[in-house]
Amino acid sequence: MKEIKLKKGKEESLGRFHPWVFSGAIATVPSEGIEEGEVVKVVGHDGRELGAGDWQIGSIAVRMLRFASPETEINEEFFRHRLEDAYNLRQSLGLLRDDNDSYRLVHGEGDFLPGLVIDIYGETAVMQAHSVAMHYRREMLADLLTQITGLGVKNVYYKSETTLPFKARLDPQNDYLKGAMTGDVALENGLRFHVDWLKGQKTGFFLDQRDNRSLLEKYSRGRSVLNMFCYTGGFSVYAMRGGAKRVVSVDSSAKAIALTDNNMELNFPRDPRHEAVAEDAFRYLDTMRDGEFDLIVLDPPAFAKHRSAIPNALRGYQKLNAAAMRKIAPGGVLFTFSCSQAISARDLRLAVFSAAASTGRKVRILHQMTQPADHPVSIYHPEGEYLKGLILAID
Repeated sequence: MKEIKLKKGKEESLGRFHPWVFSGAIATVPSEGIEEGEVVKVVGHDGRELGAGDWQIGSIAVRMLRFASPETEINEEFFRHRLEDAYNLRQSLGLLRDDNDSYRLVHGEGDFLPGLVIDIYGETAVMQAHSVAMHYRREMLADLLTQITGLGVKNVYYKSETTLPFKARLDPQNDYLKGAMTGDVALENGLRFHVDWLKGQKTGFFLDQRDNRSLLEKYSRGRSVLNMFCYTGGFSVYAMRGGAKRVVSVDSSAKAIALTDNNMELNFPRDPRHEAVAEDAFRYLDTMRDGEFDLIVLDPPAFAKHRSAIPNALRGYQKLNAAAMRKIAPGGVLFTFSCSQAISARDLRLAVFSAAASTGRKVRILHQMTQPADHPVSIYHPEGEYLKGLILAID
């Protein structure tokens, strides 16, 4: 195993078990170079071993797989144990039930497998690699997924065309590593959803909103619900089951609207309470009647994927929330989210505060939300907390 040495004083973050080594912290690398995706040993300026991880070209040079413990080999058995630990946690969370077969099995650094995401939809696992090393391990990981007792995975779909570093020039192909398409309907809390892992966003469905969808269901009875940026219509389907008197799903994508309609038909066929509209969110909010809805969901795509985009993103969140606050009926409830990793919970709260102040309405925070337990955040890696949300009472 090749060795990299850190500059003096740069060992501190690894002492706190942060899983990233930045390129600027490295003092020396082997003269013969390191292949991207290779496992390297990381040592301090004094030669003391700090751990080992995956080497990659870029600002994050090493993603740590283990700290110290030189006796621990990073081999197939290592990854088997990590996957089994991830599975056991999901089992303990009660996610494997007759009425629920969809959950995130691996959440990167949160499951001590940086650069890897795996979502489970019944018998199908959808795998995304965010690092070159995990890309190289894809066949081994697919084999392991089908071997874990109780997991029940028969098909493994690899979907990393858009997640791998483009500079690596890997030309990954989205395809089945194991099995084939055997159905696209997943079960979440007793509701059924078509999941488009072939061409849909991310792994095909936003599992990170499961708990927040359940909470919305409890607020929906007797309300008129507007679900903005609806994508698959998840919030809309939960609102219908919660007893909403009217649900309108809005997305600028006609494909998303078709998917929402299909999911509604799976659960509430020909129910006249639901309407799906292909329209720009700001335009829809601008033209709808004041007080037409007393529950509004704002779940936009990431406004800031990099820190340089934060100022514009915050202005976007402020504008969007202000538009919804102006139109929502008195006594209404607003669910508002940010899935931008670069936006902190404090940033979102300030943007929403500014929106509320601009409208002059009385606004109270009822809940502060984040991602569910199958999207765990390592306490040593706060960057893993990307989903933030507020539920607001608007008088």
